[in-house]
Amino acid sequence: MSEQLQKPEANLQRPEHIPVTPVPPIPQVDETKADLASVKYSAYRTGLSNHRTGLSEHRTDLSEFRTDLSMHRTDLSEYRTDLSTNRTEMSMRRTGMSFQRTRMSADRTLMSIMRTALSLISFGFTIFQVFSKLVKLPDLNMQAHAPRNFGLAMVVLGMLLLSVGIYYHVSFMKGLRLERSHMVRGGLLHGESAYPISLTLITASLLWLIGLVAIVSMVFNVAPFN
Repeated sequence: MSEQLQKPEANLQRPEHIPVTPVPPIPQVDETKADLASVKYSAYRTGLSNHRTGLSEHRTDLSEFRTDLSMHRTDLSEYRTDLSTNRTEMSMRRTGMSFQRTRMSADRTLMSIMRTALSLISFGFTIFQVFSKLVKLPDLNMQAHAPRNFGLAMVVLGMLLLSVGIYYHVSFMKGLRLERSHMVRGGLLHGESAYPISLTLITASLLWLIGLVAIVSMVFNVAPFN
């Protein structure tokens, strides 16, 4: 299970704007008094240096603020990347669960076909057994092959329905397994869960064999159902 992610908090505050201060005017000096002029010019240069120092400190604060913003954007990008990774993981697992649900739906469809086919086969064989014994009664006027033909038709109809269901199930499951294998190789699906052979298909195959034996018994009047 993925770890719970926490969104990075931002405690950023932009440095305040410094007021625009004009450059100090160049002092007017008496050029005949060199010492006094030198002192005034030195004081003027000191004022300019202090002004530049203030601007440099403000630029430094802005640079640090931009650096903090960049780091925060990096944290947000990593957070979004982790979210995307978690969403991808969840999507892969949901896709795997969808494959399993699709497989179970195919099994349920085959089970429905089996129930219908079993009803037809059992009804046809029951008709054959019951009316075959009634035909032997002396007071009943019925053709000898009528029960067998009707029962055989019902059993054959059930067998055809079951055959179509088995063929459809095998074709569908083959395509589903192939698609699942392609997605696993492409890294779109984990493929950790087992994908066993369908027990419903095995049961349907056994039912088909029982129906075939029933047809042989009805046509040739041989064991085990006669």
